[in-house]
Amino acid sequence: MDFWELIKQRKSYRNFSSQPVEPDKIYKVLDAARLAPSWQNRQCWRFIVVKDKETIKKIGQLRPLNYNINFFLRHVPAIIVACANPKDSGHRHGIDYYLVDVSIAMEHLVLAATDLGLATCWIGAFDEQMIKDVLEIPKEIRVVALTPLGYAAEKPNIVDKISKIVAKGTNRKKIEEIAYFEKWQ
Repeated sequence: MDFWELIKQRKSYRNFSSQPVEPDKIYKVLDAARLAPSWQNRQCWRFIVVKDKETIKKIGQLRPLNYNINFFLRHVPAIIVACANPKDSGHRHGIDYYLVDVSIAMEHLVLAATDLGLATCWIGAFDEQMIKDVLEIPKEIRVVALTPLGYAAEKPNIVDKISKIVAKGTNRKKIEEIAYFEKWQ
């Protein structure tokens, strides 16, 4: 797929078919994440691929912010949890770069998934400690993001429709609204 078409095709899905993801596609998206740049090439990221239905169901029942906005996760074929060891990254001017490192790797992952015909949804709203408990993640490791990984369902469901309303549609701002040249305007 052409790179610009790939960028345009990538979107967040919340309705997945039950079709399992082929192992070679999982390895390809992980390889794309592996190739991402990072602070001093330390590659602080670690990814947990969850395919066990009971574990997926548990993750889908976790309630961030006292309400379950991720209930759709209960029915996905796989979840990839992106973690980092902050000690394997840098910190400068109040910024913890493990967040940047993992974010770059996750974007590589979701773009590769899109190119392979897979659907994703970058999830940032979750209870980190609950995820750590379910997946037995060590204390010093941080959970940065997670994404379901699978094939989009044929028809959008009510969650997809509500998400578009909450996100105020899919329109993107014009470049003139987001970029300045030479100084802040």
